[in-house]
Amino acid sequence: MRKLILYLTALTFSISAYSQDSLMHYLELATKNNPTVLQRYNEYQAALQKVPQVGSLPDPQLEMGVFLSPMELISGNQVADIKLMQMFPWFGVIKNAKDEMSLMAKAKYETFRDAKLQVYYDVQRIWYDLYKVRQNIRISEENVDLLKTIERLTLVKFRSGSSGGSSSASGSKMSGGNSPASSTSSSSMNVMGGNSVSSSTSVSSVSSPVPMSSSSGATSLSDVYQIQIELGDLENSIATLKNEEQVIVAQFNSQLNRPLTTTVYVPDSLLSEPLDITYLSVSDTLFTRNPMLGMIHYEQQSLDARKKMQKQMGFPMVGLGVNYSVINKSAMSTSPMNGQDMIMPMVTLTLPIYRKKYNAMQTEVKFLKTASEQNYQATANSLQTEYYEALQLYYDAQRRMKLYDSQSQLAKKSLNIMIKTFSSSASGLTDILRIRQQLFNYELKKVEAVVDFNKAEAWIKRLTPNTAPNPSADGLKDQVSLIENNTNVEIIRY
Repeated sequence: MRKLILYLTALTFSISAYSQDSLMHYLELATKNNPTVLQRYNEYQAALQKVPQVGSLPDPQLEMGVFLSPMELISGNQVADIKLMQMFPWFGVIKNAKDEMSLMAKAKYETFRDAKLQVYYDVQRIWYDLYKVRQNIRISEENVDLLKTIERLTLVKFRSGSSGGSSSASGSKMSGGNSPASSTSSSSMNVMGGNSVSSSTSVSSVSSPVPMSSSSGATSLSDVYQIQIELGDLENSIATLKNEEQVIVAQFNSQLNRPLTTTVYVPDSLLSEPLDITYLSVSDTLFTRNPMLGMIHYEQQSLDARKKMQKQMGFPMVGLGVNYSVINKSAMSTSPMNGQDMIMPMVTLTLPIYRKKYNAMQTEVKFLKTASEQNYQATANSLQTEYYEALQLYYDAQRRMKLYDSQSQLAKKSLNIMIKTFSSSASGLTDILRIRQQLFNYELKKVEAVVDFNKAEAWIKRLTPNTAPNPSADGLKDQVSLIENNTNVEIIRY
């Protein structure tokens, strides 16, 4: 029972870790917390508030006048005069003004959608870069271990060769060869044979006693030096990658608007699923739901509404009002209307006779409409160009993944065979180092290809969102939920 409880606890923890540290979780955090997304949302909400501003009638005008000395009339004495006037634009002006502002608000909503898609893409791109750096660190560390293993084998082989050289020199001395050179060589080789070299000991401490006359020992020692050179390069690369990792983590956390040093989790491997065929077939409707094109489309419609509004503004405005005169009774008047207040209905009409400004308004809208159409075409061309670039990266990465996976498998098999036969001198160290470097490069390129493949998928989905906008939704929560349908996230495997 206790084991079952521990198993269930571990399973629950793993599921929780997946939900909290997966790419989808980070995307949701970015959508809710990214300052750029929140800025675009508030701009959209501000644009919505312009609709009731232009959809209301002009404020009524109230005029009040009081006579300091009552004005004497036949029917009494007038002491005050009150006027109330309400102006009414020509029919359709308010409607078209509301349409213009509503369409401009929809254009702002498209910029909000575009900001969300861009943040989604940036988060995925940086997350894949972090995966790439951490995989490069892992591969480099594995190659450090491999080089240390080769170094140990080389030292063992070097010691065996040195011991053999020492025995040979001693035998020649016993047989009567008393030349100084032979004595010196024998003494030097005995020194090398007597040293105990561990796997972690640097060969620099045992290099000086070795004479150049021992060709086998000199060759082995230079190979050890070469291994140590490559170890130094790898360790330097690992240090550089770790510094780069800190920068990428800071960039990623800035997208989520959280402390820059917060830990970011990435999987040990990525499952690269191919895109749906709808993303890979170029058609006229492929970019219709792109928010940038949608924004320009709504701007064009708003210009049409503005053109109608400005045309109707060239017609008179009508004002309806009332004039109320306060009259007191006069003792000198015998009129039956003595002291009776007067009410006078009023009608006001503007005369738009200066047509130059109205004609200029129409011409302005005409040029803006032409510019907007050109902007739409330029944006569409740019999107198509980016799409072909992303598509080329997608197919190229797909091909490279297959190639480098096959190449790395072959290089790994070849390296294993050469290491097994190295101790018996069936293969040279130079060939082992060369194959090791090839395997190292293939593994790095394979990781790069996987990352490029996933980046290309995210880029294509960034350019071709597959859901229509819904600018009538209220509240940030509803607005934010729309993006989850706009961008499909790559499946990841832990």
